[in-house]
Amino acid sequence: MSITPLMPVYPRCGVRPVRGEHCHLIDEDGTRYLDFASGIAVNLLGHSHEGLIKAIQEQAATLMHVSNLYGSPQGEKLAQMLVDNTFADTVFFTNSGAEAVETAIKTARAYHQNAGDAGDASKHELITFSNAFHGRTMATISASNQTKMHHGFSPMLDGFKYAEFDDLESAKALMGPNTAGFLVEPIQGEGGIRPASQEFMQGLRDLADEHDLMLVLDEVQCGVARTGTLYAYEQYGITPDIVATAKGIGGGFPFGACLATEKAARGMTFGTHGSTYGGNPLAMAAGCAVMEAVANEEFLSSVREKGERIRTRLEQFIGNYPELFELVRGMGLMLGIKMKVESRPFFVHLRENHDLLTVAAGDNTLRVLPPLVIGDAEIDEFFDKLSAGAASYKIPEPA
Repeated sequence: MSITPLMPVYPRCGVRPVRGEHCHLIDEDGTRYLDFASGIAVNLLGHSHEGLIKAIQEQAATLMHVSNLYGSPQGEKLAQMLVDNTFADTVFFTNSGAEAVETAIKTARAYHQNAGDAGDASKHELITFSNAFHGRTMATISASNQTKMHHGFSPMLDGFKYAEFDDLESAKALMGPNTAGFLVEPIQGEGGIRPASQEFMQGLRDLADEHDLMLVLDEVQCGVARTGTLYAYEQYGITPDIVATAKGIGGGFPFGACLATEKAARGMTFGTHGSTYGGNPLAMAAGCAVMEAVANEEFLSSVREKGERIRTRLEQFIGNYPELFELVRGMGLMLGIKMKVESRPFFVHLRENHDLLTVAAGDNTLRVLPPLVIGDAEIDEFFDKLSAGAASYKIPEPA
């Protein structure tokens, strides 16, 4: 047998973590890595947060899973916390970010199609945007214009049109009688830490209001305090209709959620959607612990302050290596360093030679996604390793 027991869909590197301590990962050979990847914006409380660990341990010893046919005190508690702290009136819990986006897509369609006498079965298309990443299910890869994700899985599902990101006129040009709404990341993560402009986000909100469309935000990567507000939409001063969230919401435990207004959720009635594991008590305990830690102004202001401090130092730092780096962008502790050369070889260099974990992204961008609980020591360690990495890096010769 030549295939590996783990299906070979990931080009796994040589780092093999077996333990986590605060903002570090420890390999099975004892190597200690500074983790400024956070499981791709997941481990927002680091790897050994006492409150999160305690909540999971206590819930695991009490009750891990029951069917959604029964009442859910745990789910009701977390849903109320999210409703109290966001635009939303109602929440559906999922097992992942991709499932959260799928739920958001269904909710947007159902708003038009499953609204009784007011329903319009023709409205099924969502306008999405170039270089987006919404997940790896059939619907979520269909929602992206990235052909590399389509390869081998054709035909794509119908119901998506692709506009240019941050280009309101491009979105307007695609609107038609079948348009149900817009699906957009306020800050593209995989696309290269590219924040949308204020004008673009407000313009989408205005178009949705004018034409009774759904504004659906994918905040799987940028949500849950990552940008210095609980959700990034707050920084644009707009109110979405539907938001998909995951990653940081569980602090490392896998689950997600679809948040919606009462109006937006009008089509999601009994029997229209479901999940065996979604909203299980163990996930809800993790989510409550995360919300208790991050959904307060003291924590959020610390994220903004640390993010601004790192950004300022990065902007000063990149000037020392004009042949490598172009600019810094992002919000809070969701930062990207756009490079003048390919970012992936450099991120490998940092990992293999300087024990620094970051994440590569589109547009030759190096993602800087530390745990939100980093302190001065970890920030200084990051810059020491980044400086050493840049000083020792040899730009590969063109092939």
